[in-house]
Amino acid sequence: MASIAVLGYGTVGTGIAELINKNKERFKKFTGEDLKISNILVRDLEKHKDKKDYELLTDDINHIFEESVDIVVEVMGGINPAYEYVKKSLKLKKHVVTANKDLIAEHGKELLDLADKNGVTLNFEASVGGGIPILKPLMECLLGNEIISINAILNGTTNFILTKMYQENMSYEEALKLAQNLGFAEANPDSDVLGYDAARKLSILSTIAFNEKVNWKNINAEGITNIDTEDFKYAKTKGYIIKLLGISKKENDKIYASVRPVMVKASSELAKIDNEINAIIIEGDAVGKVVFSGKGAGMLPTASSVFGDITDIIQNKNKKALKFNEKEAVLEKNWNHNSSWFLRIKTADRINVMSSLTGYFKNCYIFANTSSTSEEVAAIIETPSEDFLNLKLEELSSLNYIDEIKKLAILNN
Repeated sequence: MASIAVLGYGTVGTGIAELINKNKERFKKFTGEDLKISNILVRDLEKHKDKKDYELLTDDINHIFEESVDIVVEVMGGINPAYEYVKKSLKLKKHVVTANKDLIAEHGKELLDLADKNGVTLNFEASVGGGIPILKPLMECLLGNEIISINAILNGTTNFILTKMYQENMSYEEALKLAQNLGFAEANPDSDVLGYDAARKLSILSTIAFNEKVNWKNINAEGITNIDTEDFKYAKTKGYIIKLLGISKKENDKIYASVRPVMVKASSELAKIDNEINAIIIEGDAVGKVVFSGKGAGMLPTASSVFGDITDIIQNKNKKALKFNEKEAVLEKNWNHNSSWFLRIKTADRINVMSSLTGYFKNCYIFANTSSTSEEVAAIIETPSEDFLNLKLEELSSLNYIDEIKKLAILNN
């Protein structure tokens, strides 16, 4: 008998209870173990009085710790009180499964070390890709590879917004409101639209892929709040789509890591990922590029990954525990390779700006004026590095006929 305690009974917690109750017979046939939910921790019992598992609910965490529980499933979200509850569970030698990206990004190394010390497992597959199985393939199936790069759409909210802006010519504000009405975006969407959610997920992926601790707070995160319909008009004329990407790549002794809006070719794998779907492209030295895609959030997709982690613990009770490397990665925040960039420059003097651009950059394509305003120059330029680009943009910004400069990276591969 495997006894499961669930911390949290929101969307994901409800999905987990549903999957466990639905798959008990199938699970026993597959693993030889009976599966049962012992307790479900909630903040407010009254709120859940109409749910069918009401008799299992408790608002006292001590009931969880006092029970004979094999696995604690944490789906409360956030750092507090989840951090203290998970830490205590591990100290009590209970296995833990969590979908909490904030917790793993912030305290992953400490908690994995604590799990190892106490001879138990901490699994967190759902913390990165929701319903997409990515961490287990990365840690096991791709073990024979040196990981070269990660290019990923890691946030369903922003991908939904950008899809609506591209396909239906919605403004950012209109697309965000639609996402909120459909439940894809929170009332306060900052974590998603400012890139923080994707940065936390990228930090977990990169820490495992490159075996160095990548602190999410050191990742250069740029969200989508500055993207408008004019950006998409220009992108379409050259066969591009705009996506919010998490990108990391190891070179020599540094890791480049960033979350930023990027123009990608309309024919590329990432361009075809629409709405709330996520996708992760891992490039290994032996296997080449492999693509993982699916629903990155939601009740049953996330619960599916959690259920997979529960199964993994029960079937592999003696497996070697995962640990994060103590070595802190040296992060490179700028893309210092030859690359293309899209620029939009606000100006009342288009002639001088065009002259300046062709003088600063050897390869420079200037768009015909398709903007709704004549006081703008848009161009695609090529530079040897982002450092070089930033230096030139600083010089351009100092010119009295330039009011504002926007840049977007272009991913051509």
